[in-house]
Amino acid sequence: MGCGSVADFGHLPAIRQTAGLELVSLYDPHKGRVQAASAKFGGRPFSDADAFFDSGLDAVVVTSPAPAHRENVLEAAKRGLHVLCEKPIAMNDQEGAEMVAAMKAAGKMLLVGFVYRFSPVAQQFKQWISEGVVGDIRALRMFYVWNLHGQYEQLPDGTWQESAMYRARIEEGGPLVDCGVHQIDLCRWWLGAEVSSFSGSGAWVLDGYEAPDHVNLAMNFAGGQTAWVEVSYSYGHTAREPRSEFSYHAIGTGGVLRYDRAGYVLEARAGDRTITAPGASEKNFPGMYAAWLVALRSGEPGDFPTAEDGLIATRIARTATDELIGKRKAWAPAVRLAGD
Repeated sequence: MGCGSVADFGHLPAIRQTAGLELVSLYDPHKGRVQAASAKFGGRPFSDADAFFDSGLDAVVVTSPAPAHRENVLEAAKRGLHVLCEKPIAMNDQEGAEMVAAMKAAGKMLLVGFVYRFSPVAQQFKQWISEGVVGDIRALRMFYVWNLHGQYEQLPDGTWQESAMYRARIEEGGPLVDCGVHQIDLCRWWLGAEVSSFSGSGAWVLDGYEAPDHVNLAMNFAGGQTAWVEVSYSYGHTAREPRSEFSYHAIGTGGVLRYDRAGYVLEARAGDRTITAPGASEKNFPGMYAAWLVALRSGEPGDFPTAEDGLIATRIARTATDELIGKRKAWAPAVRLAGD
């Protein structure tokens, strides 16, 4: 459900290549978009949701914009269908709780597309941490700063306009809600601990948006660990040749784990040795769908991110972002007064 960019580059190709899954039907309210996706990947195209649900399905993948997730999931629950839902799972806790309750009442799984968990890089971090390769992890540093493909896009006639995707993503919550939930989920999963407190700081590099476009999140965990997540939509947004920075760092009592997307560096540096492993992209859609197939057949999520995982990560990201928005609004009158 939803035939936008994330379905096109990630979900639909992975479904097609996963033996044991069949792409039966596609839904998007935009008829041209769903027909184009059907022509490219197969599956019957529907722009009517009821007809889509009546087309003979076992499970549904929700890749629509975040404001549509609640409606899509509730309709799937009515029809007794398992759901894999893109992040952020819901716009707020109330929506998320309603979705979880409906799926539980239907006796079906609601799982979340935290695709980063399935990367060989994240899996290797999990293994090294579990084995204590660098001792007990006391701190994590998660860094992802980029320009979200630019605030503006050039039209065929050479003129420029604001990117519709840029505005939609930042209006859905901004970089911490859109991208940072992945890092929040990884921190919880790797440490096997819950967040006990958190706080954020943010910058508004770009004008015209409510949410900050560059955010730092500090989290404390029940086990005494600390994690920092830094995400941005405005890193190099005016550069002719923009670049992104993406890395993971795990600081332990006996060394450091490090991943850097630049060069796909993946290593564990301990007191007696340095271990290097093959790097990879931080995303792994085929791996996620292979795991989803196992969950569908067994009826158990296993290590697959659950709706509860999705709610926790989204709650932290939205709360921190909303607090920053509130503080900025409180500061604004003082700033104007000082300028008079």
